[in-house]
Amino acid sequence: MMNVSDIFNIVHNALEAKNNGRKISQKAMAEELGVSMRTYQDWRTGKAQPIAARALMQMLGELDDDEIVRVVKKIKALDEQSDAK
Repeated sequence: MMNVSDIFNIVHNALEAKNNGRKISQKAMAEELGVSMRTYQDWRTGKAQPIAARALMQMLGELDDDEIVRVVKKIKALDEQSDAK
């Protein structure tokens, strides 16, 4: 099974690619996620992992691609709604 740190690194790199290859600092990503830079570094190196991360990835792995996209879009919409309040 893939390590949670691998998943964080894959997603971090995908976000950089989305930004036309511009690097995203660990500090900036940590701020975006609302965690300390040290916590984010520990997630990326595998020294620590969010408790629910592995379970969440396993759950997403059970879905088809289109279902994953639908779930992620719903989560994003809920997050944007909570930010607007």
